[in-house]
Amino acid sequence: MPDKKIMSLLILISIGIAFSSFGAWDSINEQWIDAHIRHQGLSGVFNFVGFCALFTACGFPRQFAAFLGGYAFGFVEGTILATVATSLGCIISFYTAKIIARPIVRKRYPAKIKAIQAFLNHQTFKKTIIIRLLPVGSNLITNLVAGVARINVKAFVFGSFIGYFPQMIVFALAGSGVEVMSFWKLTISIVLFIISSILSGYLYRDYKKNHKKDDALLS
Repeated sequence: MPDKKIMSLLILISIGIAFSSFGAWDSINEQWIDAHIRHQGLSGVFNFVGFCALFTACGFPRQFAAFLGGYAFGFVEGTILATVATSLGCIISFYTAKIIARPIVRKRYPAKIKAIQAFLNHQTFKKTIIIRLLPVGSNLITNLVAGVARINVKAFVFGSFIGYFPQMIVFALAGSGVEVMSFWKLTISIVLFIISSILSGYLYRDYKKNHKKDDALLS
């Protein structure tokens, strides 16, 4: 039944919001990583990627995933693994929305979905990168909205992967500096985050300035 599909999607969103709001991630910290991920070889890698993929699909903060990745595997490997896991989470939530909600939402809100689709279908890769670069907004909601609209999936996923990288680098670097309390690593991560935020804000303003027609579609 259509209503059941809508309820399933709402439950998924509610779980993600509840987990983020009520500290369900609090028990997932360095101690948990030490016990289940770190120094566990290939199984630890698969456990980390699988865990972060599933949980980021439900709203787990990708920045925290990168932080834990940096702590567990070091800066370079932690950045790559956390970005891969978050991209897999993006795919999971995207296809969840596509399979469960798309037919119903498109039927009930055709005008709005058409506008979103028109916006995302043009230069999907570039727009996705800009959206992911911004330090604000919900990763989960972006994935679900994209899943409902008919867009270029490859462009959205690869654009997400590239757009994720700057912040993943920043937080993985911070995580890798925790074990030895590396002041310079933590300082560099803060500086990089500030630079990334300024750059993403600049790109967003520049994009809006040069693409007023796209903005009008969403108004």
